[in-house]
Amino acid sequence: MIVELGHFALILAFMVAIAQMVVPMIGAQKGWASWMGLAEPAATVQFLLTLFSFAALTYAFVVSDFSLAVVTSNSHTAKPLIYKISGVWGNHEGSMLLWILILTLFGAMAAWFGGNLPPSLRARVLSVQSAIAVAFFAFLLFTSNPFDRLLVPPLDGQDLNPLLQDPGLAFHPPFLYLGYVGLSMAFSFAVAALIEGRVDAAWGRWVRPWTLAAWIFLTIGIALGSWWAYYELGWGGFWFWDPVENASFMPWLIAAALLHSAIVVEKREALKAWTILLAILAFGFSLIGAFIVRSGVLTSVHAFANDPERGVYLLIITGVFMGGALLLFSLRAGAMEAKGVFSLVSRESALVLNNILLAVSALVVFVGTIWPLVAEMLFDRKLSVGPPFFDAAFAPFMVALAVALPLGSLLPWKRAKLGRVAKSLIPALVFAIALMALAFALQTGRSALGPIGLMLGAWLVAATVIELWQRSGKGGNRVARLRGLPRADWGKAVAHSGLGITIFGVAAMMAWQQEDIRVAEIGDRFAVGQFEIELNNVRQEQGPNYFTTVADIDVWQNDKIIAYLTPEKRMYPVANMPTTEAAIKNGILRDIYVVIGDPQVDGGWAVRTYIKPFANWIWAGAIIMSIGGGLSLSDRRYRVAAGARRAPKDAVPAE
Repeated sequence: MIVELGHFALILAFMVAIAQMVVPMIGAQKGWASWMGLAEPAATVQFLLTLFSFAALTYAFVVSDFSLAVVTSNSHTAKPLIYKISGVWGNHEGSMLLWILILTLFGAMAAWFGGNLPPSLRARVLSVQSAIAVAFFAFLLFTSNPFDRLLVPPLDGQDLNPLLQDPGLAFHPPFLYLGYVGLSMAFSFAVAALIEGRVDAAWGRWVRPWTLAAWIFLTIGIALGSWWAYYELGWGGFWFWDPVENASFMPWLIAAALLHSAIVVEKREALKAWTILLAILAFGFSLIGAFIVRSGVLTSVHAFANDPERGVYLLIITGVFMGGALLLFSLRAGAMEAKGVFSLVSRESALVLNNILLAVSALVVFVGTIWPLVAEMLFDRKLSVGPPFFDAAFAPFMVALAVALPLGSLLPWKRAKLGRVAKSLIPALVFAIALMALAFALQTGRSALGPIGLMLGAWLVAATVIELWQRSGKGGNRVARLRGLPRADWGKAVAHSGLGITIFGVAAMMAWQQEDIRVAEIGDRFAVGQFEIELNNVRQEQGPNYFTTVADIDVWQNDKIIAYLTPEKRMYPVANMPTTEAAIKNGILRDIYVVIGDPQVDGGWAVRTYIKPFANWIWAGAIIMSIGGGLSLSDRRYRVAAGARRAPKDAVPAE
């Protein structure tokens, strides 16, 4: 009964979404207050109905209702409860319902917290947001219905993909979708502004908190996925330039550019057309990512390999919304005249450079991701674009961004003197170069990647400290003035520092890691770097829904045992799929990472050992970036469009 009610609620939500898409838009065009007023309650009802539908599907997974095809394909009675719940979004149909739930949540939040918006803009924003929901409701109900029944339910299910049976993957998709789908609000604001024909400082202030919230969630989601890949796949890496990884990274880059561009609109009423375009492209790349993940046209270790027919529908949705928004942009771009004038050396120019670097880097990732598909379609050639291309093509733009970021943050608006700003950053530059020189002196026969990454990270962090110190003014009581700085300023400083820490972590791990692959007998002890690894035992155990081979490994340093590690190699019999569970001794300065492989014909076991310096700095930097975004989001100036409202035109009652 609950499942049927969930299905019915989904259909009702679809009908409410259609009404919300049409009625408020007409009301905004005609100036009918009652028609525009429908948008807020409709957005709330649409969210609540979708929430009930999602709860009903979750209930079906928890109680193992194998009369539902999606439960049969992605669950099993022996599976732990947490993975029964995460199985709801560990498949195409359930994950699309989660996508729509988050889409309606953002629409409802715009209705709940959009009281400072002019009524006509609020109505149009909610109408556009609902139009996106209508498209995805139709896609879900007509091509990917999670409530499809089986005529003859089986006694048990086929289990969830073992790679997804992990705490990291239980939380990774929801955060990622909050970021992906959250960018729909920036898109809705952009299209609504184009329809109204007005983009001003108030619009820039309204769109920023939505974009910032989406960027924060996307940062957390990407970091969780990177962390999962590091410890779960057993490859010892954190990023593989996989198509699905790139699908989330491209919107993150564009959203970062949009955040900085919206500042110029808010402060100087410049870059209006460019900011609108970024808002369209940010959500557009999210739609492209959904197509890549779900169409099956590109292979990935964690894509939903569905039939290409569903991909066609997603491609149509992407084409309609992107094509329609870009057409509207081309018609209205001339009306978005920039008011602010600025010189070549100014904060505005620095933010333009920031946007160019981020946008071009996103384009590089897009070309590298999609090129194998283009080559196969147009030239009938199977190509593989891997890390060497991305490392060579993407890294220079990130280096340039890291170099320019501190300078741009200190430049004043409108016009500036570069020499004066550069002079204030000399201590940060000296500190960064000194650390780079120290790293060069300590390392022997290795690449320059590590020292350069250390220099860039130190440059970003030290320059941020100098910027905060300068903002505290001169004379006594600087600490009190620092405390009084707006949260947005602190958020920017924290986020930029987090970026510097991540850059250093990536460079250090790639440059200084040590690797050892060998066949070891029980009782063997071998050296890896400054540590010794001893294989004590290999035993067989059984988990709740898997069999596992567990190795007992001691890690020695200076004749003392510093860690006991138990890497595993699991086999899930229902899915008939093995997984690798790496054992990691985490540390601030390095990780010791051990993987047990297969038994060898001549005896012994394959053992892989890695020493990963500063690995945790990568995810620490991402966490710090997210905290910085949260601090900025908590600034009242960006949560409430205070002082930015304009009196709306008198509404005309509906006839």
